[in-house]
Amino acid sequence: MEWVSAADTDTRGTLFQVVNGPMDVVKSIDRMVTHLSPRLMSQTDQLTITSPNIKLEVQQQRLQEGSKVSSFCGPDTESHTHLDCISVPAQKIQDLHSNGFYKITLVNTWYGSLRPLFNPEENITMVPTVTDGSQRYLGTFLGSSVVSTTVLGDDQPVSMAVNFQLQHRVENSLGTVYDPVCAFWDFDLSPETGGWWNTKGCMVVSRHYGYTVCYCNHTTNFALLLQVYEAQRSPENEKALQVLTFIGCGVSMCGLLFTFILFIAVGVPKSDRTTVHKNLIVALGVAELLLMCSDWASDNKAACFLVTALLHLFFMASFSWMLVEGLLLWSKVVSVNISEDRRMKLYYIIGWGVPVLIVGVTLAVSVDKYKAEDHCWLNVQTDTIWAFVGPVVFVLAVNAVVLCRVVMVTVSSAHRRAKMLSPSSASKMQTFDLTWAVTRPVLILLPVLGLTWLCGVLVHLSVVVAYVFIALNSFQGLYIFLVYAVYNSEVRNAIKRIKEKRKALSFTNCSQPTSFLHSQRVPVSSWSRSPPTPSSPETSETSGANSSTSMSLVIKNESFRKESFVSFSMKQASENQVVQLTAFKPSGC
Repeated sequence: MEWVSAADTDTRGTLFQVVNGPMDVVKSIDRMVTHLSPRLMSQTDQLTITSPNIKLEVQQQRLQEGSKVSSFCGPDTESHTHLDCISVPAQKIQDLHSNGFYKITLVNTWYGSLRPLFNPEENITMVPTVTDGSQRYLGTFLGSSVVSTTVLGDDQPVSMAVNFQLQHRVENSLGTVYDPVCAFWDFDLSPETGGWWNTKGCMVVSRHYGYTVCYCNHTTNFALLLQVYEAQRSPENEKALQVLTFIGCGVSMCGLLFTFILFIAVGVPKSDRTTVHKNLIVALGVAELLLMCSDWASDNKAACFLVTALLHLFFMASFSWMLVEGLLLWSKVVSVNISEDRRMKLYYIIGWGVPVLIVGVTLAVSVDKYKAEDHCWLNVQTDTIWAFVGPVVFVLAVNAVVLCRVVMVTVSSAHRRAKMLSPSSASKMQTFDLTWAVTRPVLILLPVLGLTWLCGVLVHLSVVVAYVFIALNSFQGLYIFLVYAVYNSEVRNAIKRIKEKRKALSFTNCSQPTSFLHSQRVPVSSWSRSPPTPSSPETSETSGANSSTSMSLVIKNESFRKESFVSFSMKQASENQVVQLTAFKPSGC
C-alpha cells in the first residue's frame, strides 16, 4: 500500500474498483495474519515485520499469575516521542488466566499511509461538539494513523478493552482548533461502502499537545478523528468578555445583596410574592458568587468539581424560581384556583426539589464525564451539558407562554375598561395609553423571568451577541434591585411607615417637660389635661382623664406676664394609619 499516494488519483480509483476502500484491505490483512498466526508462532514467541508504512507484530505468551504483555508501537519518529502505541491492560490479561485460558496471542498492526487514501475533501458525518460560540464547526476528518489489535485466547478470537495513544497528523494553522475524537472502523455500519467510523465504546482519556490517549472497550481498528473548528473570537475578545463577566457579576451581587437586606430591614409584609422573590435572590446570588470564585478553584481538582456541582445546582435553582415567578404571575392574572398554602408547597418543590433531583441524577449517571477539563463547569463535549440546557430551554418556553398569555389578558381588560370609561367615543389614543399602562409592568418582568437568556442560544452566531448576552445577564441582579426594591410599592410603603414612626418618636422626645423650657429662674409650671372644649386650667386635670380620644396640654409659666396656653390634639391612630400631630413645636427640636 505504500505505493499509493494522495496525489495518485487514478491508482486510488483503480483500487476502489477492486475493494470497497482502504479499510477493506486492512480487514483482509488482519484476517490473513490471524489465520496464519498458529503456524507463524510455532517456532517463536514474537514476530515483527516492518516497512515504512506498515508494521506488523505477533506476540505469544503462556498465561500465569502476573502475566502481562508489552505495548505495541509504530515505527520510531525523528523525535522518538509520542509514538503511536496500543496495549492491553494487565488486569484484562489476568482475567483471561482466571477464566481458564493458558495461552494468549496478540496480533498488532500499524498503518501509516491510510490517511491519504481517504479523500481529504470528504467530510466525515458526525455531530459536532457543543461549544460556547467562540468557534465555528468546519468538519471532521481522519487525523492519525490507524492501529489494529486482535486478541486470541487459545487461538480463538477474544474481545477485550485496550488503551492506545495516537499522534495528531495535521498541519496547525492560525485560527484553527482541533478537537480529537476516539473512534473505530465499524464494518457493519455501512456494508455497501465497506463500513464507517463509529465512536461507541470509545472515550478520550487525556489530550496533550500533539497526541491523544484513548480507551475502547473492544478490539478492532482504531484512529483519531479530528473535529476542526475556526476560532470566531480573538484572545482580546475572550479577555474582554471575561473581565466584563466578572464586573457584571460583582454589580449583580451587590444589587441582589442590597435587595435582600432591604426586604429584611424594612419589614416588607410577608406574602407568597415576597417569599418567591427572596428565594430567587438567594439562588441567583449564590450562583453569581460561585461563578466569580470558579477561576480560583480551577487549580484544585476536588474543589473545582465541587464548585461545578454547586454552580449547576444554584443556576438550576435560579431558573426554577424564575419558572415559579412565571407561575405566580399566571396565578395572579389568569387563574386563581389554588390556595396560597398549596401554591407555596408546590413552589418550594419546583424551586429547590427539582434542581437537587436533576443534579443528583446527573452526578449518579455521568460522574466521570460531569466536569470540563480546563474549567469549573459542565462538560460541553458530552451529553452532561443537556442536564442544564434542557431544563433552561423548558423554563424559557414556559415563561414565554406565560408572558404572552398575561399580556393578552391585560390588553383585553384594558380594552374593556376603555369602553366602559367612554362607551360612546372610545378614543384610540386613550385605549392605547391604557393598554400600554397595563402592559408595561408585565414587560418589565422579562429579565426576571429569564427570557434574556434567549440570547444564549444565539451566542455562537456573533461576538456581538456574546457581549449583549453578558451585559443583559450579568446585570440581572441590578435589574432585580430596581424592580423589587426601588420601584416596589410594598418596599416604598414600608420605608414610608418607618420614616413616619421615627418622625412621631422624634416629636415625642422633643415634647418632654424637662426639655421644653430652660431658664436661670426656676419656673413654676403646672401640667393639666382638659377636654377639647374651653375650660379653666384648674378644672381640666379632673375632667381630662375621662377623655381617651383627644387631649390638650396647658402650660402655665409665671415668668411670662400672662398665662400662655399651648394646646394640641392627638388622634389615636390605627396600625396602618398615619399619626396626625397639630402643635406648637419648640425651637431646637
